[in-house]
Amino acid sequence: MSGTTQGAAPYYYVPGESRHPIMAAAGLFFVILGAGQWVNGHEWGKWSLFFGLAWWLLVLYQWFRDAIRESESGLYSRKIDLSFRWSMSWFIFSEVMLFGAFFTALWWGRAHSVPTLGGLENALLWPDFKAVWPSMAAGATASPAGTVEPFQTVGPFWLPTINTALLLTSGVTLTIAHHALRENHRGRTIAFMWATVVLGFIFLCVQGYEYYHLYTDLNLKLSSGIFGSTFYMLTGFHGFHVFVGMLMLFFITLRLQKGHFTADKHFGFEGAAWYWHFVDVVWLGLYVLVYWL
Repeated sequence: MSGTTQGAAPYYYVPGESRHPIMAAAGLFFVILGAGQWVNGHEWGKWSLFFGLAWWLLVLYQWFRDAIRESESGLYSRKIDLSFRWSMSWFIFSEVMLFGAFFTALWWGRAHSVPTLGGLENALLWPDFKAVWPSMAAGATASPAGTVEPFQTVGPFWLPTINTALLLTSGVTLTIAHHALRENHRGRTIAFMWATVVLGFIFLCVQGYEYYHLYTDLNLKLSSGIFGSTFYMLTGFHGFHVFVGMLMLFFITLRLQKGHFTADKHFGFEGAAWYWHFVDVVWLGLYVLVYWL
């Protein structure tokens, strides 16, 4: 929220007509068009994809710039603040449902699909199939015909445990920054925010190295049966969310350096912090269910 006194703010600010929604939709059109053509072998599709992404990011930059200008001009009242809080809450709820679906897919595969494939009713079709998890034993990849290459699974030590420590530490530094902002210690807030951003960046670097190790040394790929698909679906989407959360915190830190936010009006900071803590909690569940069990 703005650091400007909001005594003269309208009861509920309604912005004027804007070009941003239709321009963002146009950028996404080229993204989807290009992605669809690229995966189907048309080389020009990648240029459409890159053009659409660049266009979309430019529109987002302009859109967010306008929203920040409105906030810093004192146009946002308490009603707008409440709208932002509800919007962020529902957005995070939608993310909970997204990851809930992914975790359900993992549970369903382990508790139902694999045991069913190894049951008596399928013995004639796949007599050598072994209904075990993780599906790394010979014939245990739901591919007795050998269409899934042999692979090894990954445990919690040491890279996933290091990443867990990094994310938990980043949650602590973010909380310290929040308390410092509420106490109006801007210098301490900025320092701990930069620490949080750096920890998030290191997490992504460690995960990138982990993926390289899995592909080259363990031959664990997205095509490695149900284990590989659920593993990369969960860890990959979570890594993307870490990247988005890190960008949020990065831009919030830049705004702090510009003098934005005050001790009692800083929902922009709080919204990014909510998202980051959500990412932390998802990782804890992922760390236990994917790497340990």
